[in-house]
This record gives sequence, structure tokens and C-alpha cells, in this order.
Amino acid sequence: MKILAIDSSSKPVSASVVKDGKVLCEVFVNNGLTHSKTLMPVIKSVMDHSESSLGEIDLCAVVTGPGSFTGVRIGVAAAKGICFNNDIPCVGISTLETMAYNLSCVKGYVCAVMDARCSQVYTATFKCGNGVERVTEDRAISIDDLIAHFKELNGDIYILGDGAELVFSKLVADCEVSNVILVNENNRYQKSSSAALCAGVKAADCYIKADELVPVYLRLPQAERELKNKLK
Repeated sequence: MKILAIDSSSKPVSASVVKDGKVLCEVFVNNGLTHSKTLMPVIKSVMDHSESSLGEIDLCAVVTGPGSFTGVRIGVAAAKGICFNNDIPCVGISTLETMAYNLSCVKGYVCAVMDARCSQVYTATFKCGNGVERVTEDRAISIDDLIAHFKELNGDIYILGDGAELVFSKLVADCEVSNVILVNENNRYQKSSSAALCAGVKAADCYIKADELVPVYLRLPQAERELKNKLK
């Protein structure tokens, strides 16, 4: 199976083509330009360098959130356009689950953590070593609640994501880092190739049509939250 994967859920943007678990090409751009300018050229680049045509793509995997509201919408819109025009099935992949596939071979727990601001994090925990097994659902919780969750786990806990260092700093300050490991920079953030690997193990009944693909937000956008507070 040949999979085109797209991730624009955070500041960087990336796309990859993966065939039967092998990464043929991956492009990662973190140049500060808006995703509306960078995403389509990145997708074209991976298609060209992997010598692939859209007619050869069996599945399009797109990271659907949580993450940047604007970034996620751009990625979903791009995937919908590609899939609709070329009759390609698609699958939405959780940003947090994508990161877990960076460490699918480690033995222990992998906790993906994204800074959600307002003293909260987006997070989910997975058990790795023999594939990736979900332990918790994606959720928005306080850092204190996440640390309390760590105390319920027996074994090494690898934390990654753009909120991992924030959580690790608090653990260090509280002297509670005995079994918590901060993942190195090279593997700490989401990658489109990991989204493709995740999609590759999904059952075919998870595939959807382009018009069914939607972003997944764990919280309302800030503007909507502020409006809701004003109306109280």
C-alpha cells in the first residue's frame, strides 16, 4: 500500500510518501511561512521525489488534531481536495497518536503532550514495545492532572511533543522524574511519516471519503471561548 501523509498541525509542515511501511520520501519545513504557502509545494515535492503519481496513492493520511486550529484546517482542506478529485480514500490521524509512532519500538509508556495554553495540555498515553496500544483517549487536562496520571503507571514513561519540556521542568522542580524520560529533539515532534505508519495499521473500515474528513478539536478556538464567556 502506498500512503500519502500530511501534517500541518503545528508550526512545521511535513508530507511523506510511505509504501508498505518504507518511507520513500519525507519533506519537513519549519521556515516560519504560513502553511497556506508551504503545504502544497511540500506535497508536490514528496510526490516528485518519490516518483509517485496521485493515481498510485492508495490512501491519504492527514493529521486532524489537536493542534493549531488554522494549521489543522489547512491540512484537512488540502487532503479533502486531493482525495475528492482523485477518488482516494482518506483517514484522519490523531496528532498525539502520530507522535507515539515515533517511539513504537521502545518498551514502556509513551505520553504525547502538546501545550494547550491556559495551564492545560493536550495529551494521550500509549503503551509501546509490541506495537502501539492506546491507554487513554486524547484529552485536554491540567499539568497537575497529567502528573497524577503518571503516578498511576508502572514503568518508564517517555514524554514527547511541544509541551513535554514544560511538563518535565515541573517534574524536575518537584523531584518526581525517576521514571519519566524526556525524548530527544529529533524524535520529540510529530512527523508525517509517523502518521503514515499509524494509518498503515488501521483497519480498512477506518477509511472514509473526502467529504467525511473533519478536524478534531479538544477545545473550542480562543475566539469562540471568549465569545462564550461574554455571553454568560
